[in-house]
Amino acid sequence: MSQHRAVVLGAGIGGLTAAVALHRRGWTVTVLERAADLAPVGAGIALAPNALRALDVIELGDPVRARAAWQGDGGMRTPDGRWLARTDARAAAARFGDPLVLLHRATLVELLASALPGDAVRTGAPAALDHPGDARTPARVTTPDGTLEAELLVAADGIRSAARTALFPAHPGPRYSGCTTWRLVVPAPEHPFAPHETWGAGRLWGTQPLKDGRIYAYAMAAAPAGAHAPDGERAELLRLFGDWHHPVPGILAAADPARVLRHDVHHLVDPLPAHHRGRTALLGDAAHAMMPTLGQGGNQAIEDAVVLAHHARTPAGFDPDLALPAYTADRLPRTTALVRKAARTGALTLVSARPAVALRDTLVRTVSRLGPGFVLRGFDGIADWRPPLAPDPPRVS
Repeated sequence: MSQHRAVVLGAGIGGLTAAVALHRRGWTVTVLERAADLAPVGAGIALAPNALRALDVIELGDPVRARAAWQGDGGMRTPDGRWLARTDARAAAARFGDPLVLLHRATLVELLASALPGDAVRTGAPAALDHPGDARTPARVTTPDGTLEAELLVAADGIRSAARTALFPAHPGPRYSGCTTWRLVVPAPEHPFAPHETWGAGRLWGTQPLKDGRIYAYAMAAAPAGAHAPDGERAELLRLFGDWHHPVPGILAAADPARVLRHDVHHLVDPLPAHHRGRTALLGDAAHAMMPTLGQGGNQAIEDAVVLAHHARTPAGFDPDLALPAYTADRLPRTTALVRKAARTGALTLVSARPAVALRDTLVRTVSRLGPGFVLRGFDGIADWRPPLAPDPPRVS
């Protein structure tokens, strides 16, 4: 194949970031998205310094910073409003070189898509892996319009990845974590509040401001897999969180019942043997779905994308037998460790027995008294990640 061509399955944040990163390195990229449009499923996304540095590689870090809200001073609370720990945004920025920022997923998707040629993204385009490719044979996918071949196939098709199943049929796949999540966006309440995450018995609530003045709220609770409230998810949130501290009741009162999102949390606690096979690379949730308790799911997909593009760019041409094993070697140990850490954090967050809750809260309060630097140590090795060094990529008009 004389033309460097990549096909990306999935136009989520990871898939679009990979497409932009490869495009900037001179690849011709086609993104195939099953959905009819790019309207993202979700609400807000928090981007940590590690993801912002990855976005800097493709010159989108500053545009994201300009559109995002800092997750400013706030902290962790109990359901009655007492503070367990205070966070210091400036201390975090000083330690890691950037703040934690929050923006709507739609804003990030729009920014990424705008960095691609107008014909790069095809919506309403389901595709299936036909052949992963090898050193002599291109990867192939089948679509309703025919077969596409590519020197590099990027499978960013989510936690239920059909490509992952085809590549590693013996792998058990994602497991239910034991908890479910809700997400919603509402207008700002009348009375101000400090950003916070509140831990209760088997339940968690978070409230964070977006830059446009709206509020992003999220919740998590232990629940049976597949459960749904017969009278709607807003009613379920009122039962679980309606008597918690300000601004939780007001946010629930302002929520549109039709726009409350609920999703069970599954994760890949059994690591894959590799993040690639042949000419096909797995990325994001398809490779390492994790619990949201570290806020790193989307961040790690962004890291994957720039690392993959880094290894895919060589002056001598793309060699899948060299590039993709290097990608796996960079990403598999890191993401496996984060999947496990997120699971441990989730277990701590969702303890429900009264003695265990009291012990957890005492531990958090004691650690917080040692100062913000001590608290931030928990993100050493995560937020301080830096993308691999490489020469400046070729400029693509």
